Amino acid sequence: MDAARLELMAKDVAAAPVEIPGATGGRFLIQLLNEDTERGVVTSIIHLPAGGRIPAHLHRAGSEMHYVLEGDLIDAGREFGIGGFLTHAAGTLHGPHESRGGARVLTVQQWQSRDGTFDFHLAEDMNTSSTNAPSGGTAAAALPPDPTAPDAKTRDAEAGTG
Repeated sequence: MDAARLELMAKDVAAAPVEIPGATGGRFLIQLLNEDTERGVVTSIIHLPAGGRIPAHLHRAGSEMHYVLEGDLIDAGREFGIGGFLTHAAGTLHGPHESRGGARVLTVQQWQSRDGTFDFHLAEDMNTSSTNAPSGGTAAAALPPDPTAPDAKTRDAEAGTG
């Protein structure tokens, strides 16, 4: 196989337990399909257990997108079924992510921050910790909206609900 090309079947990639900060409701699994360390981009399938919840958070290094392969994904109270798609620009507070019956979600994101650590910052820490928030308080105040991020109407169309 050519080094510039990757071909695999997701069913052949083992799902491994993954610790997600603040996650509750069961065991979360990840199938790591591709990690481009040079660019910091990771493609994976996240398995959310029935009743699982990932708290509201943001990623500073880059955008993140989710495509629901199986089950239900609830993002900030809005439900997405099979085929649902959502994306979040870098620095955008999103979630919580939840699933009533369990879900498998294809995720493409900037996995690491510029210093090589896991780029995951809990919303609850934004108000209380200067280590996760840029100076000056809350995430919303510290990180202005991304002018290139799609507006709500575009997100609705992308999710197939608009």
